[in-house]
Amino acid sequence: MKIVRFGVDGAVRLGALDGDQVVELPGVPSAQALIEGGAAALEAARKAVASGAGRRPLAGVRLLAPIVPSTILCSGSNYTDHNKEKANTPISGKEPEFFVKTADCVIGPGDTIVLDERLTRKLDCETELAVVIGKPGRHIPVERALEHVFGYTIVNDVTARDRQVRRNPEGFTWYELGRGKAFDTSAPLGPCIVTADEIPDPQRLRLRTRINGELRQSASTGNMIYSCAHLIHFFSSSFTLKPGMVIITGTPGGTAWSVDPDLGGKWVGGDGSEPLVPARGYLRPGDVIECELERIGVLRNVVGLG
Repeated sequence: MKIVRFGVDGAVRLGALDGDQVVELPGVPSAQALIEGGAAALEAARKAVASGAGRRPLAGVRLLAPIVPSTILCSGSNYTDHNKEKANTPISGKEPEFFVKTADCVIGPGDTIVLDERLTRKLDCETELAVVIGKPGRHIPVERALEHVFGYTIVNDVTARDRQVRRNPEGFTWYELGRGKAFDTSAPLGPCIVTADEIPDPQRLRLRTRINGELRQSASTGNMIYSCAHLIHFFSSSFTLKPGMVIITGTPGGTAWSVDPDLGGKWVGGDGSEPLVPARGYLRPGDVIECELERIGVLRNVVGLG
């Protein structure tokens, strides 16, 4: 099932996608409530979809971020080809990179990614598979980790590269992941949450990014260095994972960083699965970003000046 949050007639509602229609889920105020309701709430939602009541054309509603998580736990440097295209820190690819985004970063499908030139002149994007936690847990073993997943969505890890990448005269590189990653509009999320039963293996999905129609990123999620299950295990060693928390899992090669030699970038052409178009520089106003993940959909946003 594909869970969506949508606006219609001035109200925000929760629904499920069924082809080119949205079925409203009565009595469920939010995705958070649906997740916390467990198996019974999910079964009631499936019955609502099957009943055929409360249907609206998808074209007649405005999709919003399907969930606004209080905490987005983020892993970077998690694809080998991305590590090859950028300046690396000593731990890149050797252990999961750990940073956090908050609800203040989240925007939905069709919303504007703000290029604030007082913050950055090197705004980049990263399509990432996102894991939505459904069952709480701490110190979760890898082999049981996927039992804690409610579903999957897409997050665009928008990044201010000139805030993120720091280098000293001796060539040592480190990342300032606070200012580089967490700011207004830096976490477009959506367009839906696909429940875990529809994605039995999250490591067998095709990920793509298009900017103004040009294919910039393409990879299998099987190319992750640390799988979704391993990342759930890793983050649960620091936090009790709670329903509605989101984990994002890194991005493959093809970012604009790869064409920026000043920040240690070097173009490698992705993982070779599909021919990519090298970035034409960092994001500019008017750029249309399409973040695609197989079985989930396309998250589309436009860049604007702020």
